[in-house]
Amino acid sequence: MAVKQSWVGNFFEDFEVGDVFRHPVGRTVTETENIWFTLLTCNVNPNHINAEYSKKTEFGQYLFNSGMTLAIVNGLTVGDISENAVANLGFDEVRLPAPVFVGDTLYAESTVIDTRPSKSRPYAGIVTVSTRGFKQDGTTVITYKRSAMIYTREGSPRFK
Repeated sequence: MAVKQSWVGNFFEDFEVGDVFRHPVGRTVTETENIWFTLLTCNVNPNHINAEYSKKTEFGQYLFNSGMTLAIVNGLTVGDISENAVANLGFDEVRLPAPVFVGDTLYAESTVIDTRPSKSRPYAGIVTVSTRGFKQDGTTVITYKRSAMIYTREGSPRFK
């Protein structure tokens, strides 16, 4: 029986400007995680935690917490973009063009917009992506740019 190497993610040298990653995993959001995340982050907006209040808003239902939307969509990208990250360096231009509701399923797509070797760490490089999160009907719910420092294959602690 052969031992197969499992997916170990992309390394700095695997990225090229213009690469598009259609991240394969989708994630349906739930009422419980919306309320828990809202309470854990001390967000007191009643539109995330008060069903009766939410019914009276223009949305007519809970508005899924945008901080959690960012966290989930970014998580969907990790296997392709930052599984081999030294660290995230920044999130820029976060936009939330449409609401997310309990029961929506989120997906993500990322485009590499810049790569460069690290000036301070010879075992890594900087990769910048533009990510779009969308829900089951294709509606874009979040966009952002993210820069991460990614290990080179040779510099990765995974193979040491």
